[in-house]
Amino acid sequence: MRVELCIQLFCEFLSLNLSVQYTVMVLNYIWVGFFLVAFIVALVQFVFFRDLQVFSRIIQSTFDMAELGVMGIALPLAGVMTLWMGFMNIGEKAGAIGFMGRIVGPFFARLFPDIPKSHPVHGQLLMNFSANMLGLDNAATPMGLKAMNSLQELNTKKDTASNAQIMFLALNTSGLTIIPISVLAMRAVTAGPNGELAANPTDVFLPILIATAVSTLTAILFVGIKQRIGLLNKVLVAWIGGIILALAGLIYWFSSLSPEEMNLASMIGSNLLLLSVIVVFMGGALYKRINVYEAFIDGAKDGFSMTLKIIPYMVGMLVGVGVFRASGALDLLTDGIRFVVELFNVDTRFVDALPTAFMKPLSGSGAKGMMVESMAYFGPDSFAGRLSCLFQGAADTTFYIVALYFGMVGIKKTRYAVTAGLVADLAGVIAAIVCAYMFFG
Repeated sequence: MRVELCIQLFCEFLSLNLSVQYTVMVLNYIWVGFFLVAFIVALVQFVFFRDLQVFSRIIQSTFDMAELGVMGIALPLAGVMTLWMGFMNIGEKAGAIGFMGRIVGPFFARLFPDIPKSHPVHGQLLMNFSANMLGLDNAATPMGLKAMNSLQELNTKKDTASNAQIMFLALNTSGLTIIPISVLAMRAVTAGPNGELAANPTDVFLPILIATAVSTLTAILFVGIKQRIGLLNKVLVAWIGGIILALAGLIYWFSSLSPEEMNLASMIGSNLLLLSVIVVFMGGALYKRINVYEAFIDGAKDGFSMTLKIIPYMVGMLVGVGVFRASGALDLLTDGIRFVVELFNVDTRFVDALPTAFMKPLSGSGAKGMMVESMAYFGPDSFAGRLSCLFQGAADTTFYIVALYFGMVGIKKTRYAVTAGLVADLAGVIAAIVCAYMFFG
């Protein structure tokens, strides 16, 4: 009982007084901590181990990481993001969000039993979830904020999160995404230590899909059990059971293949699915008599502007992580974790990618920087490089999302919303590790 009480108190502590400013403050301390810890570790190496090059390595890493952030990542990324945001805008104009909303509508209606059936918030929730699944972050966030505001109007205790709000946040933090555009784009442009690019940037597509589905299912089951939602409802059973069976079938099929056959099947399946999505988007736009090329250009403009906005965040995080690694501090951290893992006779290759998993609940840009740094250091097709991509795509930024959505409507008592998000994150991390070993050996 004491252990359970400690866990409950810890989770309640995490849930209290969250705000966007608090989350930014935590990220600020982490970023500054990279430099301070790196400096201390460097001093120890210089004084006690006579490492005369440690300071020059650290300073050189700041220049290298800054150049990588702009010349190696941002400029090539601009082209890829421009391309894919153009395609996604075609899908949005073609009604892809509305189509997905109609498909998943009955399922989500059962997850929010406290919302009146005719309330317009149902449409807002569906639009938000559909945009998230398509990777349309620029459209998903405004829709999500609008949905949270509508849920707050239905909330009888204005300072306390309602059941519907917690379920909504849990589904958002679980990060279900059918098309992880940013991860695929980063893999396409990030070069390894010898200048090598990923042989097949989309080879992480199916593993990410499996990992993020596991994360979302975990969130649904955790919150559903806490709220005593009738999970045995026919619609919920059909959807949840269907997803589980599909994942199990996919895993069983891939596990029966040799590593070479698995890589080939993953490559063909991922690229075929992505190409099919593009063709379906264009077909839907033509059917609705939309100028497909104009829709592409309008979306492409957003892709270029989005790339420009992330340059400062990317450079800042890459430099921080680069300094932390050049000093030897990151190696000390991962070596410590690796030592503990080895005590259980478990393969330790996944340890090198764990910094991305640790950062993900706190900051999307921070985790993205960790992912890029892992690919640049180990190589985009290395086990750690691929697994870091799976961690990035498996779940979303729990603390930031909770802070943003609850902070906007003045929720102070978040109950178990943070706990639900972290449980889903953990499930996504475990699923990502399993998928990495299954797909990439």
